[in-house]
Amino acid sequence: MPVQNRIVKVQKRNRALVKFDSDRICKVILRAAESIGGFHRDFLPGVNDKIFSAQGSDENIAGFLADAAIVCLNSDPHHLISNFPPPIETIQDEVLHALRSYGFQNTADAYECYRWGRHWLREGAIAQEHFAGNGFPRERMKQILDWNRKQGVDTVAGLNEAVRSGRIQEVIAASLAVFETSLDEAARKVLSRLNAGNRLRMMWVSGPSSSGKTTTTVKLTQRLEKQGLRFLMLNLDDYFWSLVEHPTDWINDRNYETPEALDIQLLNQHLRALLEGQTVEKPIYSFKEGRRVGTKQVRLEPDQILLLDCLHGFYPPITEGIAASAQFRLYIETLNVLYEGDGSTNRLTQFTDVRLIRRMLRDARHRNHSALRTILHWHYVRYGELFSIIPLMGLGDYIINGGFPFDLPALKPFFMGEGGLLPKPEDFAPYAGFLDARIRYDRIKTLLESVEGFTKKQVSTCDLIPGDAVIREFIGGSTIKIPHNE
Repeated sequence: MPVQNRIVKVQKRNRALVKFDSDRICKVILRAAESIGGFHRDFLPGVNDKIFSAQGSDENIAGFLADAAIVCLNSDPHHLISNFPPPIETIQDEVLHALRSYGFQNTADAYECYRWGRHWLREGAIAQEHFAGNGFPRERMKQILDWNRKQGVDTVAGLNEAVRSGRIQEVIAASLAVFETSLDEAARKVLSRLNAGNRLRMMWVSGPSSSGKTTTTVKLTQRLEKQGLRFLMLNLDDYFWSLVEHPTDWINDRNYETPEALDIQLLNQHLRALLEGQTVEKPIYSFKEGRRVGTKQVRLEPDQILLLDCLHGFYPPITEGIAASAQFRLYIETLNVLYEGDGSTNRLTQFTDVRLIRRMLRDARHRNHSALRTILHWHYVRYGELFSIIPLMGLGDYIINGGFPFDLPALKPFFMGEGGLLPKPEDFAPYAGFLDARIRYDRIKTLLESVEGFTKKQVSTCDLIPGDAVIREFIGGSTIKIPHNE
């Protein structure tokens, strides 16, 4: 569509002014879409189907979305002053706003992950070989897809057949064996670093929300403790700012998902002091009161390794001034590759959707949060991931897949049927303008409905799913003993 543009210049990051080129906006949007296989991955009947009908090709859709971003930019009169034009970051914000406003959620995620990856490159926090692109590790995903295909569970249809026939029990055993082997390899890498002379003092287990960090941390440290290693676990939740420091938004929600929700300066100061053998006064945080209620003295013994299970463990300001050689970084993500339906649409189910379903169950069981509240909050989770978690995955010394082919069948009985946790469509009526939440809800509802689930009886015992499986963190019945956080 033709739009009126009165912006003539753009402010670069070095504050130089250059000519505004609307074609560049169109090109970067198209590249983001192509990186995930095209705009069809974002086709949503009732949301953006008219755009697909009217525009036809991906090139035309990119042009439409670029025009929408340009209209938003022109709406700010400050941008029309030739010597005070919009900076690059503002243009990127408006591109994301246009993509998300029209339901192009997957394209927006790819664009945002790439954007922040480039940011960390410019900052010198990562090298080119660590750059994560759009956030999808292609080679690793291909390996997982090949494995799933051999097991006949690369599509929802194949997974359903495995559940109905009982063959899923073999798939569960085989996929858990792969996970255990990856933990063995991670432990081997830690020991190899130590044997090579690295004085490891700190081990991070990091990754997006509900990716399985807790079980992974316990099982990995058990392996290493058998080799004589000793750990001190530090609870980073104690470094949250007080509740009054977290402003509420339009639905009275707070963003706890950004690294800035933590007192980064104090945390970094304490980490450095601990590695130097000093005793620190670690804060004690009360979530019930929403503030720090005291301190506790903590000291890292010379033969101990500081163990940290943290969403934002790779966030550069947290470990500023700490040598990389003193750290081992483990990254975990739910990387199970599964195609929708019989695979004919060539659309993958979303890693983030599996984690959202896991967290909905965990929040309902342990945090007194409704599934609706978790869905409404997830945009904060996703922004934090795309800013300071996924773009930094390349810093990991090893990557573990915390996703499994049997996750969805195991989760389904808690959401569908009588007493199920899944919200009803009418629950979203007060949030009619919140497109992000509605898209996620519709997608996970369709996904759960398409999956053949286990029965509650099947998941209530350890006969089918062992008690030390990652999914037990969420469905309950875990036999993993979680160590006390110091």
